[in-house]
Formats: sequence, structure tokens, C-alpha cells
Amino acid sequence: MAGSTPDPSPRTYPSSVSFVRRAGPISVAAGNMDTFAEIEIWLLEGAPAERQMIDLLVKLIRRMKAAGSSVDRLTLHIGTLHPQLVGFAWVWNIDDGFCDEVRVADAAIDSDAYKLNPLQRIVETGETIRRAPNEPSAQAEFPIMIELASAGMTDYVAIPLSGLDKRNVITIATKAAGGFAEAETDSLTRLFKLFALHVQRHSELKISENALGAYLGYGAAAKVLEGAIKRGAGDSIRAVIWVSDLRNFTKMSDALAPAEMLVLLNAYFEAMASAVAAHGGETLKFIGDGMLAVFPVTVGVAEASRAAVSAAKEAIASLETSNRTIRAVADAGARPELRAGIVLHEGEVFFGNVGAPDRLDFTVIGAAVNEACRVEALTKTIGRDLLMTEAVAGHVADVEHLGEHQLRGVSARMSVYGLAG
Repeated sequence: MAGSTPDPSPRTYPSSVSFVRRAGPISVAAGNMDTFAEIEIWLLEGAPAERQMIDLLVKLIRRMKAAGSSVDRLTLHIGTLHPQLVGFAWVWNIDDGFCDEVRVADAAIDSDAYKLNPLQRIVETGETIRRAPNEPSAQAEFPIMIELASAGMTDYVAIPLSGLDKRNVITIATKAAGGFAEAETDSLTRLFKLFALHVQRHSELKISENALGAYLGYGAAAKVLEGAIKRGAGDSIRAVIWVSDLRNFTKMSDALAPAEMLVLLNAYFEAMASAVAAHGGETLKFIGDGMLAVFPVTVGVAEASRAAVSAAKEAIASLETSNRTIRAVADAGARPELRAGIVLHEGEVFFGNVGAPDRLDFTVIGAAVNEACRVEALTKTIGRDLLMTEAVAGHVADVEHLGEHQLRGVSARMSVYGLAG
């Protein structure tokens, strides 16, 4: 991109690993001395205040180097509970001084790179692994040693971090002649036993964020984790409301086996929810074949309306791409195509906790939600995949008026619009 700042230290990762953020470079100011004993005290007293793992790790590495540690490369690996991720990792090396945070997808555990990595052995056995990267036997056992040797590393240690999750591992490597001194490995091992407590704390927090995010949506999850857990807790917000359902769901359910129907439903919801997320919206819930999402009005109604319409167009196009694939299959006549009915409406809603005292749901309620649900029924009678109310259509180009309609349970007739052409 023109005008963008070039990456001062480009790194490449496997396709199953995605970059999240970077910190650093880590440097130690002249005269800034530390000791391993002082680091242990900091881990007990100061480190608990750190909210982000990358910040905690950067400070730990900086203090280790200030204490004279010969560590030249450090990685931290944390397992997590997530429908698409196996965990997170942080990678630092002294050559550029940067610490990268990355996400590791489930696909990574099926790759040869993982199966032939010390991490896989540690997860299975819980043992500490120490190797000299330049030794042929080590390179034959773990191909990553070839990469480490070419980077000048002379010693490598992978240490399981004690805790509830056996997937939490820290690795260190050095370029020092002769490798790590035993006194240093003893000191580092003591540090990492304390550090493991912080890793477990951050790991459990990340699992909470992931699990809540997967089931509630990440905006709702953030509010719950911030303490909005009492019935009635929430906020009144303006939002563009998305209500959609799958056409011919009942007919398909009667014709298809449950396993086949589940595959179709997942493909449909993936197209819908991915488009919503890509344009800044948040999926709140799936109800049978229906989906409820919101695009909060943060800048203006016009921006939220256009984002919602763009998401709807993208979702419909994604379904059509899937349908073209279905038509290309020899037995396509027996395979139902996917079509959605999407309605976009704007209004004020309550975004918060609703339900019984011990069984809550984080959702949106209000007249605008009810109206959107009533308009959704018109997608079948009017025969349009996307309908908008005037509150949304007034901010979107190339729309056409489809008449005023009486909605069940709504006193005033409502103008409904579709995309022109």
C-alpha cells in the first residue's frame, strides 16, 4: 500500500498461524541491572498487575537480559478452548528484538511441522526436552533444529509449564558457546515455575473470552467479562438490526437426514455470520434457521446502514457461490440450494441481560427488533432476498420502494424497500 511503513523485521509463518500483534524491540538500558532473585520478587508482587500476556512477557524478557541471561530466542505456547484455534504463541528473538503474538489454528496439529516438533512430544509426555541444534541426531529427530542451527543457536530447551493445561510450554535457545550454563538453567527453571502461574491465569482468561465470544458474540462477551452479569444489566443503544432465515428450511428438514441438514445449516450460517463480522456487525444468536445480528450505530446511522447492506449483499453472493458449486455436481438435482431472507431495520434497542435469575441470555430486545421480525415474513410474499425499512433505505443508494405493508402486531403501516433492479 502506498505510503505504508515497511515492516522493519518481516517474518513468515505457516498458513495455520496468523499474526495478531507485535511488541518491542526489547532493549536493556545501559546501567539497568537486575538479578534473578529480584525477578522472582517481581513475578510475585508486580507481574500480577499486567493484563496482557505480550506485555508481561516483554517485561520478563527485558529483566532476564538485564540479569545477564544468555537467552537469545524465547517462545511461549498456550493452549486454549476455541472452535477454530488450538492456542496462541509468542515468539521473540534477539536478532530483531521483536516479540510477535500469533494465533494457531486447529489445522496446525495435523501438520508435519507440529508432529515433528518438540512441542508435540511435550504435550504427550510432559518431559523437558534439551537438544544441541547443530547435532545431526537432533536435526533428524526435530527438523526445527536445522533452522535454529542456521540462526547460530547452540543450545535449546523446551520446558512444560506446570498447571492445568499440558499444552502450555516455554522454549529458550542461546547462541552462547557451549550452550546454557547449568546455573542459568536452574535459575530460569525457578523463574518459569513462578511464571507458569501467570500463564495459567492468562490462559483461563483467554479461554473465558473465547468460549463466551463463540456463544454470545465478542461484544456481548466483553460486557459479561466486565461484570454485566445481573438480570436487567445492559444499555439502550441505536443499531441496525439484521434478522434472517433460511428459505425452505422445513421442506429441507423433511427431505434430508439430520447430518446432511447440519452441513447445510453450518454452510448457511457461516456465509451469514462471516459477512456480518466482516462489515463490523455482531451476530447475537441462531434460532433454528434464523439469525439475529446488530450493527451498532457508533458514528452515524448512515454508516451502520451501509455496512449492514454491504454485509447482506456479501452474504447473498456467498450463498450463490455455494449454489453454483452445488449445480456443478452430477447429482445436484437431489441437493437443495441455499437462499436467505434478510431484513434490515434501525432503531433503539436494549442490549443486555434478559431471562430467569439463574439462566440469562445476552441479547437485544425492543420494538425495533419486533418490527424487523415482522418484516422478515414479507421476504417470502414479496419474493426478495433482502428487504429494508425506510430507516435503513434512506441512507442507501439504488433502492426501490416496494410499498407500504401492514405488519402483524404493528399499528402503523411500514414502507419496505429492496435493492433496485
